Amino acid sequence: MQEKLAKLFHFEDYHTDLKTEIMAGLTTFMGMAYILAVNPTIMSATGMDKGAVFTATALAAAIGTLVMALLTNYPFALAPGMGLNAYFAYTVVIKMGYSWEMALAAVFVEGIIFIILSLTNVREAIFNAIPGTLKLAISAGIGLFICMIGFQNAHIVVSNSSTLVSIYQWKGQASATMGLTVALALLGVLFTGFLMVKNVKGGILIGIIVTWLVGIIFQLSGVYVPNAELGLYSLIPDFSNGIHISSIAPTMMHMDFSKVFSLDFFVVIFAFLFVDIFDTLGTLTGCSIKAGYLDENGKLPRIKGALLADAIATSAGACLGVSTTTTYVESSLGIAEGGRSGLVGIVVALFFLLALLFSPIFLAIPSFATAPALIIVGFLMIQCVTEIDFKDVTEGLPAFLCLAAMPMTYSISEGISVGIISYTIMNLLAGKKKNVSILMIVLTVLFICKYIFL
Repeated sequence: MQEKLAKLFHFEDYHTDLKTEIMAGLTTFMGMAYILAVNPTIMSATGMDKGAVFTATALAAAIGTLVMALLTNYPFALAPGMGLNAYFAYTVVIKMGYSWEMALAAVFVEGIIFIILSLTNVREAIFNAIPGTLKLAISAGIGLFICMIGFQNAHIVVSNSSTLVSIYQWKGQASATMGLTVALALLGVLFTGFLMVKNVKGGILIGIIVTWLVGIIFQLSGVYVPNAELGLYSLIPDFSNGIHISSIAPTMMHMDFSKVFSLDFFVVIFAFLFVDIFDTLGTLTGCSIKAGYLDENGKLPRIKGALLADAIATSAGACLGVSTTTTYVESSLGIAEGGRSGLVGIVVALFFLLALLFSPIFLAIPSFATAPALIIVGFLMIQCVTEIDFKDVTEGLPAFLCLAAMPMTYSISEGISVGIISYTIMNLLAGKKKNVSILMIVLTVLFICKYIFL
């Protein structure tokens, strides 16, 4: 069996083995498991059935990741995207006043457009048109971005009215438990780093589990006190309602196409389309650089399959009843563990299906336990920044703006747009027209128009 899997997924070509791939898949899943808790909460604000959204989220992630693995043999995992789900719920439905059924229709149409673009090489051409310097900056920027997510999830960094963000203030906080989770997250980072120094296989996953188990010990001893108002939930899995799978019937195939030809419907589709395409391209770039997939020309082999898988997952997710399904930056967790083949995705997909039965276990994994993994992977991804030529201002400045904009705007796609605009303008002003392709100029014009008119 092991030999068949090794041959099927080309372990020898990727210098990997079965144990590494399984461990990488579990690590990626553990890093993504939060979406099973977060997505139902966000989308239920629209009136959608929370249980149905949970089931749809797990199924969409499993289907999307499985398609990606089969079409590409890459370890990229997919799930309903953060940010896009908030736009779906709070902007399209709550603010603009559209029904969630209409919003699902917009996501479905967006996915169909994505499929067409993927088959006609448009998305592949965009990926290949991005200069090598910006690809390195995107990878480094994503590292900063997911590190920022880790800091926020652990409340190491908190919002501040005067400085926007600041470090957690140990004195004067209302909850001692919150301070405990911050401390556990910081210790988790150091512990995971120590495991990496010792070259312990599965160190990132072990860091997640150990941090979580220590939290459980503190809860059992009464030191950690759950407080739902502060987002501090019980760390102990709750099986009081038994093992069951919530029905997907309340959301499946509930799409309203009655306003498909309206201007507002087009605007919603374009917003989903824009964010998804550049978030996906950014994630593929960053993860591919970390995994060493790009060829000597900076191109990603089998990228058409990767983009097509992302597009199929989006339309399938809309049919199930969730917002845009996209490639997850947390895929870098498994890559950091040595995962290189599509078997990682198969493992991730299986765990999302298992989550349907054992949801209490996965929903109990706290954000302060997964935060150290995000911070560590951020450290690993930013290492490619040393390959950027910062002495050449036409290369270095756009790269800096790109990587800095991602955590500061809290958006991968915004970082890419800032990088592309600045790169094109800087090189044209410097007379380096050969560095700027026609497609880069077209993208620059489109990005500028987006900021002016949207």
